[in-house]
Amino acid sequence: MKPVKIEGSKKLSSYIEPMKAQLSDRPAFDSEEWIFEIKWDGYRAIAEIRPDGNRLYSRNGLTFDKAYPKVFEALKAIKKRAIIDGEIVAFDSNGKPSFQKLQNYRSNSNVPIQYYVFDILELDGKSLTGLPLIERKKKLRKMLPDSNIIRYCDHVEDDGKVFFKEMQKLNLEGMIAKKKDSRYQPGKRSADWLKIKNIHTQEAVIVGFTDPKGSRQYFGSLLLAVHDKGKLVSIGNVGTGFTTRTLAEIYKKLVPLKRKTSPLNIPIRETPDITWVNPVLVCNVKYSEITEDGIVRHPVFQGLRVDK
Repeated sequence: MKPVKIEGSKKLSSYIEPMKAQLSDRPAFDSEEWIFEIKWDGYRAIAEIRPDGNRLYSRNGLTFDKAYPKVFEALKAIKKRAIIDGEIVAFDSNGKPSFQKLQNYRSNSNVPIQYYVFDILELDGKSLTGLPLIERKKKLRKMLPDSNIIRYCDHVEDDGKVFFKEMQKLNLEGMIAKKKDSRYQPGKRSADWLKIKNIHTQEAVIVGFTDPKGSRQYFGSLLLAVHDKGKLVSIGNVGTGFTTRTLAEIYKKLVPLKRKTSPLNIPIRETPDITWVNPVLVCNVKYSEITEDGIVRHPVFQGLRVDK
């Protein structure tokens, strides 16, 4: 997929990098020591409410004021000096968070957009990062104005398993588990916050591979496809989930299958680093969702199917 440029963004010389959650293989759990929030499928954003002018920017310090003017304008309703952390989310026609809608969002768009705020780092010039999360969220909820755009990200306490099942029913990306007493650590990826994803699996036909880059050996990624109404259709690439051993084993199986032309019935844009193969090998991948154009998001290779 082509990289998406944020409309009107510029890189800030100084900014706060948000605290990050660790991706966890741990299944959903219950605990009196944790809270559970929706994992929003959007852009992480820090907002600084300051007398000399508000700032809204990404985790990497790219400004969002031109890209999401509705959110930036709504920040004016916050009357106290503060630094808050949340996620900018766009919604599809069914009211479901859509990362693709957000990627294609333009400043004059009618796509519904909201800023879900889940943490507060500073209030009235005083740092709150040393307070327990549950206390920070109480202060956050109290200071946020009533708004259709700036929204408080609520949570459930203790009952993570039931909450996660609701995420699955709604086909949302997953949930974030956070320790109630966790302190805010800017720029750190902490086990006090865990990403628990609603993961899907898919059988896919291997139709090609790309050249390796850097220190990688054998191949960079596998080109995947599925049979759809009698046609072999691309669903994207997978480049993670391999070990050095599996890279070598898969490459050995791919070499005899090389061909000069694409086996796909619906063509994709070809690049010089692609090698096509006969569509013989089948693998399993896990992924977070399928985009509107049929591409798997966050795919991870799980292994070849030996029974296919």
